[in-house]
Amino acid sequence: MVSETVQVSCVTNGGTNSNESFKRKHLGSDEHASASRYDSSDAKGDIGPSERDIAANINEDTQADDASVCMQKKVRLPKELTFQDMYNNQDAFDDDDEDDSDWEPVQKHIEILKWFCTNCTMVNLDDVFLCDICGEHKESGILRHGFYASPFSPEVELVQVESEATGREKEIWSEASASNCSTAVGFDERMLLHSEVEIKSHPHPERPDRLRAIAASLSAAGIFPGKCCLIPAREITLEELQMVHSSEHIEVVELTRQMFSSYFTPDTYANEHSAHAARLAAGLCADLASAIFSGRVRNGFALVRPPGHHAGVTQAMGFCLHNNAAVAALAAQAAGAKKVLIVDWDVHHGNGTQEIFDQNKSVLYISLHRHEGGKFYPGTGSAFEVGTNGAEGYCVNIPWSRGGVGDNDYIFAFQHVVLPIASKFAPDFTIISAGFDAARGDPLGCCDVTPAGYTQMTHMLSTLLGGKLLVVLEGGYNLRSISSSATAVIKVLLGESCECEPENIVPSKAGLLTVLEVLKIQMKYWPNLSSSFEKLQLQRAMYSVEKKQKQVKRRRVFEPPLWWRWGRKQLLFHILTGHFHLK
Repeated sequence: MVSETVQVSCVTNGGTNSNESFKRKHLGSDEHASASRYDSSDAKGDIGPSERDIAANINEDTQADDASVCMQKKVRLPKELTFQDMYNNQDAFDDDDEDDSDWEPVQKHIEILKWFCTNCTMVNLDDVFLCDICGEHKESGILRHGFYASPFSPEVELVQVESEATGREKEIWSEASASNCSTAVGFDERMLLHSEVEIKSHPHPERPDRLRAIAASLSAAGIFPGKCCLIPAREITLEELQMVHSSEHIEVVELTRQMFSSYFTPDTYANEHSAHAARLAAGLCADLASAIFSGRVRNGFALVRPPGHHAGVTQAMGFCLHNNAAVAALAAQAAGAKKVLIVDWDVHHGNGTQEIFDQNKSVLYISLHRHEGGKFYPGTGSAFEVGTNGAEGYCVNIPWSRGGVGDNDYIFAFQHVVLPIASKFAPDFTIISAGFDAARGDPLGCCDVTPAGYTQMTHMLSTLLGGKLLVVLEGGYNLRSISSSATAVIKVLLGESCECEPENIVPSKAGLLTVLEVLKIQMKYWPNLSSSFEKLQLQRAMYSVEKKQKQVKRRRVFEPPLWWRWGRKQLLFHILTGHFHLK
């Protein structure tokens, strides 16, 4: 939780606030009449007969013998005054009239306290204990207990709950070691040093707490440390990076080591530790890929940041500095893999990964993301982007046309697009660019994928050709969603039982149309998709029939009684029900 105090300057004049950004206020016609009293004759102390009643009400203290004091009190006021002018000349308004005392400008400092939700970074007022957006408690223990912490209770009440829930698992797996584990995790605390230095009005969504929440969840579940082994971290070498990025891009990232704070784009920050963190992340991904393909471990999870799938050949963007998934793919090929599959289920299109492998037939890139006709960040990833220069068909984009996409649409796309193409491609190695910002509750993705959905998708991919699978963390900005989803994925990697693949998945209409569009385009390069396309065309026709039936049913609801239809208004009835059409 981040707290912030805001000082607001307030003038108690009917609740009117005053600060530098406010527009000038005018007193109106009464002001002009009041100001006209303070003329040159008043300054000399000559008061006419018509003002005796006013003079009688003046406080005795204001009638000082010193004529200079009177001169200060009776000054000429401008015709148009701001509230600040009124405050500076408040002595000129000393009438001591009780009825007018309520508008005398008195400056007060009101402290407006606010706090930022640890879970989703949204701002809340200090007197609210649960986040208005995600419902997380102001003093949430999610950074210490992960998603096992209650969202509705402060941290002090959670220690016993956490120990009871996960104590048994910790006892069972406390003796696990790197020598007998099958799943490796890449993690290093130095990646937490990458953070936004400049203090802004809102915390950056890509923050170190993302890794802390996932690590806390894995620890609370007894998974890591425990069931998984740790891969030692190292910085990626310059030669390895040059296989992915241009020398100019690498040099620009390295220059940030000499800067306290810098920005590649308005939302892509760096500090003096960012280049080191990015190289550690890329190095961990490369070593995990090599270890998995060589058989030292069965699979792995790269718990790394900064993320990478937006980083292209020559630019850093979208919170990403180096492309970790691309580094891992080339490391797997260097270890002997001939064909690598990258499945990117981050809610944003991985434009950097697509650019890097756009002309490479040995790497198949499949992305499921929000697109909305190019209006959703980064705007790339339409279904018509299929690869270039002889590699057509080795880039498959599944662009959702709206937000709120959930488990059914994702699993449906896996069944009819991802798995058929992946099986035909027959990869030696599989990488998941696992952004969890399509998860339910994410403030940027605004979709509805649950941990069960991520579990199912991971299970589907783990069955491909021996299960040599590396999961690389990308986005995800709701700590509860990202930690629960990542934990669910790692449990699949560990071989925990998963429910059988659902057969009769019913997608949304928008999801069905998206899948049909992708199939129609990709059939040119993957002929095995034609049977699925024909089957889904029939399903689309059923949607149309159901829609017409609903329209007819809705029309029948408004049918008038028989006596009315037989009356003089029969013609009007036929027009309203669509029997007659006016040309």
